[in-house]
Amino acid sequence: MAMSISTLSSSFSSLSFSSQISQKPYSLSLPHSSKSLQFSKTKSPSLTVVATALADPLTADLETSNLEKYVKSRLPGGFAAQTLIGTGRRKCAIARVVIQEGTGKFIINYRDAKEYLQGNPLWLQYIKVPLATLGYETSYDVFVKAHGGGLSGQAQAISLGIARALLKVSEDHRKPLRKEGLLTRDARVVERKKVGLKKARKAPQFSKR
Repeated sequence: MAMSISTLSSSFSSLSFSSQISQKPYSLSLPHSSKSLQFSKTKSPSLTVVATALADPLTADLETSNLEKYVKSRLPGGFAAQTLIGTGRRKCAIARVVIQEGTGKFIINYRDAKEYLQGNPLWLQYIKVPLATLGYETSYDVFVKAHGGGLSGQAQAISLGIARALLKVSEDHRKPLRKEGLLTRDARVVERKKVGLKKARKAPQFSKR
């Protein structure tokens, strides 16, 4: 069962080990293969960043100050000193309107009307209807000081103020403006809340038992 030492030594001598150690420490040199490795370069997807520039607040302030100077130059003595003036009201909104001969500009609280009314087509239509009814879209400039309520109420108040100011231009404008209902003060307001109810008329749920 036991193997002799001579047999083991002869078997070890028949085996040969080959190692290639480079002169650099801690590095092994591998034999070069005949086949060359090919690496394919793939382009990484490009990332496109689109940045939108916000309106500079300084620029907006400059525009407002320029419009304020323009309005004061057009209205010497302020709104109260003008002759073609009308006051309109709607809900909680009050608008003082001055019209002057011009090219059809609308300036509300020293800002362009489209900017002030946030580009809403319905609100812009409200303020243009009185002049359009008489065919004066490009004949008068409109200057407005409005406060109270929301933008919708202010737009309707401006419409009434323009109609009343146009009456001071000529009394003949009354008939077409009245026909379109532009001289009627809309008296509808929010109904007050009642005691014991949730809102003006909404009652809590009824329970029989």
